[in-house]
Amino acid sequence: MMILLQRFRVYLRQILDPSDEQEREEDTVEAIRKGIVFRGTNLWVLIFATFIASLGLNTNSTAVIIGAMLISPLMGPIMGIGLGVGINDFELIKKAFRNLLIATIFSVLTSTLYFLLSPLNEARSELLARTTPTIYDVLIAFFGGMAGIVASSTKLKGNVIPGVAIATALMPPLCTAGFGLASGNLSYFFGAFYLFTINSVFIAVATTLGVRLMHFSKKKFMDKEREKKVHRIVYSIIFLTMVPSVYITYNMVKTNIFETNASRFIKNEFNFPNTLVVDRYVKTENPERRIEVSLIGKEISEEVIVSLKEKMLHYGLHDVPLVIHQGFGKEDTEMQNDVSNMLLQDYYMQNKQRIASQDEEISVLRERLNSYLLYDTIGHQVTPEVKILYPSVKSLAISRVIRNQVDSLHADTLHIAIVAFGQKLSDVEEEKFSAWLAARIGVKNLKLIKE
Repeated sequence: MMILLQRFRVYLRQILDPSDEQEREEDTVEAIRKGIVFRGTNLWVLIFATFIASLGLNTNSTAVIIGAMLISPLMGPIMGIGLGVGINDFELIKKAFRNLLIATIFSVLTSTLYFLLSPLNEARSELLARTTPTIYDVLIAFFGGMAGIVASSTKLKGNVIPGVAIATALMPPLCTAGFGLASGNLSYFFGAFYLFTINSVFIAVATTLGVRLMHFSKKKFMDKEREKKVHRIVYSIIFLTMVPSVYITYNMVKTNIFETNASRFIKNEFNFPNTLVVDRYVKTENPERRIEVSLIGKEISEEVIVSLKEKMLHYGLHDVPLVIHQGFGKEDTEMQNDVSNMLLQDYYMQNKQRIASQDEEISVLRERLNSYLLYDTIGHQVTPEVKILYPSVKSLAISRVIRNQVDSLHADTLHIAIVAFGQKLSDVEEEKFSAWLAARIGVKNLKLIKE
């Protein structure tokens, strides 16, 4: 057993060890350094990518947004910051941070200019998705950053870096921030910039962690006091970067857990006969956290409401107010029943129409299938007659095709019979055979093709 475990550990070490594919450390560091600077070509590419992403957000086009993320060079300075922290290169950190600041300012100004000029002022779903970060954005940025630094340090880079650029979505939040400034909606601006900050921080943190795990050479100083000072500054940057991110992540986790528990509570506990949940609202922000549920149909009693509030404790919903709207009132029982009946009737009619539509579609498809199957069997049906009337026929295939006229774009149906004759027939006999076969299978246009 121990031998098997040792072999398994050796096997895992062999397939997980990237050292054979790893590039020289100097080449990796130099490649990341080259992607840091934003001037000339890099800056113009960033501006054009910002315009493309803004157009994609404005027209709600996912494909255009993905294209903008592919050509955006924003990953360079962020990975440069992470590399600088990982190898204790304070000058690299300052240079990368300065260029990231330049890129951020140009991106926001470009998108703001676009949205000020654009006649489309509505916030579409692709744009709104960048205003409310969640815990999943943190995880995506972190694992994307890990994939980025691992790929950058190997010879087999493949499509990893473009994939990381798409997954972490650095460009769309900056464009959304520009939309917030252009429209005067500061909540959009701060929400989107918040998402960009999360992505940037966790990509940099992942890069730092990857550099440390791969044991990149750290910068050394002859002056020990200066080395200590640089270490203090580097660790202060890590601390100041991590603390807000941890706090943000903690709040997002709490909000996510609260929303999940509230949804489970409503789904599991609000199951009453003759009573329907028509609306629900979960307020997640403190100190106004609450759950509101609107019911229609038979009213639930005060005792049931008290019981529901007690059950909230089992879902981790402590000190959360529960507001239940009963829909109508005790005096409007008939109206409640009428509305419930109307809802059921609408549901029945919708299903009835859907079933009728499906039956009609099935009928059309069945007719079409039968028309195709007809030509699979018609050859077997006429073969005995052909054998008696035209013994020179050796094989016969019958089919139907659609013929398209190239000049007029007109289409018509053409029936084809492919025939192999044992001995050559005269033109009159062939014409007679073709007319007989067309009459026999009940078609007007029959094209005879001799093998």
